[in-house]
Amino acid sequence: MSTKEEVLEQKETATKKNKNHEIVLFNDEYNTFDHVIETLMYACDHTPEQAEQCSLLVHYKGKCTVKTGPYNDLKPRCSKLLEAGLSAEITD
Repeated sequence: MSTKEEVLEQKETATKKNKNHEIVLFNDEYNTFDHVIETLMYACDHTPEQAEQCSLLVHYKGKCTVKTGPYNDLKPRCSKLLEAGLSAEITD
């Protein structure tokens, strides 16, 4: 492997590690607005206003990105959303 290939491989690995991911929250017919808002405030550290806006976007658009950041930061937050009965996933 040439030096140039090694440098490119290192950059690619570093980019994957530092890449921001997203938690996407999906609409459902079961959870109330209050439950979604409270859960977003708890799991994602949203202000009441942020949580309310996200819940409205999810309701009308079907989904909303509720948090971005490194995967290791988002994984426990997404788990909290799922444990609360919400539908969410982490995307690239």
